[in-house]
Amino acid sequence: MMGLEYFSFSDLWSPAFMILMMVIVVLYTFTVGPWRHHFSGSAPVSAMRQISFILAIALLYLTQGGPLSLLGHLMFTFHMTNMALAYMLVPPMLIYGIPAWFWRAAFGGRFWRNGVFRFLMNPIFDMLAFILLFSMYHIPDNHDWIMTHFTIHRIYYGLLFLSSMAMWWHVYCPIPEWRRMSHMLTLGYIFMSGLLLTPACVMIIFAGKPLFGVYNDPQIWANAMGYCVAGDPAELLRQFEGPKFFNLLSATDDQQLGGIVMKLLQEGINVAALYTVFMQWYRRDRSLDNDNVLDPVPE
Repeated sequence: MMGLEYFSFSDLWSPAFMILMMVIVVLYTFTVGPWRHHFSGSAPVSAMRQISFILAIALLYLTQGGPLSLLGHLMFTFHMTNMALAYMLVPPMLIYGIPAWFWRAAFGGRFWRNGVFRFLMNPIFDMLAFILLFSMYHIPDNHDWIMTHFTIHRIYYGLLFLSSMAMWWHVYCPIPEWRRMSHMLTLGYIFMSGLLLTPACVMIIFAGKPLFGVYNDPQIWANAMGYCVAGDPAELLRQFEGPKFFNLLSATDDQQLGGIVMKLLQEGINVAALYTVFMQWYRRDRSLDNDNVLDPVPE
């Protein structure tokens, strides 16, 4: 089991975080169900959208507090898998799963339309904010420092998630009047985001030596493990002597595989986004053409 048998239920499943995620799912279920009539313009939410939201919450839990999170402290490959799932797959699933009438109720007020928030939701700013946060995080010294300073770790991951939600909002914006880019510009936006993420992945894939102390330096690893393991992290050193005990690969191979997995997942998600946006564009134009045929301009 990849060494997970050595850890307690609390270490593996983060019960407090599990309860929080379950509460969010319950609140969502009631909001789109019996509480729906409290929202102006509400409509039934399809089963597919509800499943998308629940699966997104499950993935977020597994990557940030469940077994995948712990595995991400043992192998760099799992760390990069978690990053791709949490910040590239979960946001569009959440945006799709939350109905438009809820978005309007939550963010339709004048407070959200002032200069500051309008700037923060600028598509270019949001894309660059996410790319910068992601790339800076994977500079080796930055990565090790953030991973061993738990309050900073939580804040940084929170900012990563918010910036990823903002970036993906412009791709899958469910409210037509709030969309700030045409479909053509959105296609370019997706392509550019993937292009700007490439240097960080390339640096990791083609590095000829281990870059991250968390995955090859026993002391740094033990300090980082304090984020997800109860008790004295020094006991991990006495028992396992470092991360090599759990890693199926050498530190360099694990690092390179992690970079490859990240790039492949990111490209796969981007291809799906390109297809989705293109089909939305095609269906909209086809619908407009049909309207023109049915309602010709009078001579």
